[in-house]
Amino acid sequence: MTNLPRRTVLAGALATPALMTRAADAAAPLKVGFVYVAPIGKAGWTYQHELGRLALQAKLGDKVKTSYVANVSEGADAERVIRQMASDGNGLIFTTSFGFMNPTIKVAASFPKVKFEHCTGYKRRVNVATYSARFYEGRYLAGLVAGHMSKKGVIGYVAAFPIPEVVQGINATLLGARKANPNIKIKVVWTSSWFDPGKDREAADTLISQGADVLMNHTDSPTTVQVGEEKGVWTTGYDSDMSMYGPKTCLTSTTMIWDQYYIKRANMVLDGTWKSTDTWGGVGSGMIRMAPLNKAVPASVAKELETATSDIAAGRLKPFVGPVLNQAGKVAIPSGQALTDQQILSMNWFAQGVEGKL
Repeated sequence: MTNLPRRTVLAGALATPALMTRAADAAAPLKVGFVYVAPIGKAGWTYQHELGRLALQAKLGDKVKTSYVANVSEGADAERVIRQMASDGNGLIFTTSFGFMNPTIKVAASFPKVKFEHCTGYKRRVNVATYSARFYEGRYLAGLVAGHMSKKGVIGYVAAFPIPEVVQGINATLLGARKANPNIKIKVVWTSSWFDPGKDREAADTLISQGADVLMNHTDSPTTVQVGEEKGVWTTGYDSDMSMYGPKTCLTSTTMIWDQYYIKRANMVLDGTWKSTDTWGGVGSGMIRMAPLNKAVPASVAKELETATSDIAAGRLKPFVGPVLNQAGKVAIPSGQALTDQQILSMNWFAQGVEGKL
């Protein structure tokens, strides 16, 4: 029989359930949610984020429990889905499309204890971080290959929306291509949709009819690559390796690797070190990677690509260095100068040699 005062024994007994609850909470997995703008499919933007989610789940095992909602429209539907994820107990939520930015910020204000990460946006708050990749570095490299392979000197570009992320890629493609052919030009067709295979096909067909003999895309479906394969036109893929859709004509692909970022950020929530940050990774950090080259690409071009990739990774080569003129013939980047990150992030002009309107 204990000699402790009755109230001490009672307090200890009453504390036991609370201690057990805290222990259970500590052992509970971190719930991590992902919001996707398109169907997952087997290639493309959403597919790469899904690979990142799977890598996170595989690496952290029972420390996390991940889920996703795919094919979410930007706007009111996105807010509904994000809010539901927060209400369901997700402690970390990744929203993976530019148009999810405002809904993410709005929901985050109502759930201050939940950590949110928005991909490709620029608005942050204490519980909202942003992340993106230097897609333009991969575009420059793809443009280098395309410039060598084009016989007509015309690259066709199927693009979603005229936002800085897309404009950067078009201009970087031109600058890379002009290392191979100083007179090459780019024709742009806008689809006004991230994922619409029908519009992508129409745009690709239009560009071929306008003389393009290399096609590129900044949309989420592999349709542009499929059209190139059907018509015998060179292509480069985007987001993921799209060579399966164009085994004969896909020259390479600019791919995004999100695995390590997702693992790192989830670990930071688990160990209590997560903070709202802005991450912009590229070739050097491994967020951007070029897919293997088509066997049709000459060895000399492959060697040039390898050197350019190494130089970008090391910071020796910056895609946006002057002199560069805009469409009106005015100096956009003075000779010898490189654009700052802020200038790249706010890019709202086309370089001379791009045929298209913003």
